[in-house]
Amino acid sequence: MNKAKAIIFAFLAAVFYAINVPLSKILMQEVGPTTMAALLYLGAGTGIGILSLVNKKDRESSNKLTDEDLPFVVGMIALDIAAPIFMMLGISHGSSANASLLGNFEIVATTVIALFIFKEAVTKRLWAAIALITLSSILLSFEGTDSFRFSYGSLFVLAATVCWGFENNCTRNISSKSTYEIVVLKGVFSGLGALAIALIRKEAIPGVHYIALAMLLGFVAYGLSIFLYVRAQHVIGAAKTSAFYGVAPFIGALLSFVLLREQLSRMYFAALIVMIAGSALAAADTLVRHHAHQHQHTFTHTHDGTTYTHTVVHSHGHDHYATDQTHGHRHSRKELEKLPGAMHAVS
Repeated sequence: MNKAKAIIFAFLAAVFYAINVPLSKILMQEVGPTTMAALLYLGAGTGIGILSLVNKKDRESSNKLTDEDLPFVVGMIALDIAAPIFMMLGISHGSSANASLLGNFEIVATTVIALFIFKEAVTKRLWAAIALITLSSILLSFEGTDSFRFSYGSLFVLAATVCWGFENNCTRNISSKSTYEIVVLKGVFSGLGALAIALIRKEAIPGVHYIALAMLLGFVAYGLSIFLYVRAQHVIGAAKTSAFYGVAPFIGALLSFVLLREQLSRMYFAALIVMIAGSALAAADTLVRHHAHQHQHTFTHTHDGTTYTHTVVHSHGHDHYATDQTHGHRHSRKELEKLPGAMHAVS
């Protein structure tokens, strides 16, 4: 899969996940927050498991998880138990639009963890994109333009983003393995863990109708989203995939306006412009590759009866849009003669 396709996958993952927040808000009128988190993940694991049976050829061609991957798998599952519970608590104690917007801090957490713990390369251009995305989050993370304090629900949402930041990096380290195995393990075990916590908290068991709806939502908003997210991570890394995922909260806030009539402030549109700029920078950083080339050029000429052989060795760095095809460079003789590092030999 090339980088352009990976970007599309990351954006689609964001779109699928964006459905989660407003619809979860509706379902949580009948389903407890921890139970809701459990059903979303169980729906994801069950749905992708069924999908793997249909796409048997694709499943069998994937690399299987091994014992060496166990620490990352355990970390992924444990963090995925905690994160959605925090998110559901955040939604239940605040507005779903605010939860959607605060979710952008996951991008920052993922990038910082990827850089300092997992040593993933982060360029200046990507840092600029992250800065813009962070700014857009700050603009929309406060309750009202005159308030500069976080709400009670916002703290739960922020805790969820930190958990997902670590989880994203755990998943990144096994993203070359079977996507079906990753999503099924993540969904089933994270769901069972959250369900156990829900039973400990003595949350009421919802009716079969609501269980089915929550699991269906989980298949789309979690299952398909995670599947595409992991595929994108394998190609462009955790930090960049998370940056493209930043569009999800804005889609979620828009859906909250359409479905729940939660108002969109002027700040939403200002932050949306900043978010678009940040996403554009992230896309440029992904599609534009910078590297150095070293060239050796030899040419011969005769002057006053003497033959001269000139060998020019030089290196240069440049940016170009990454494709799956080769690319070449042309230099005029006049340009070569001006290049530093030229070595001349007389024969």
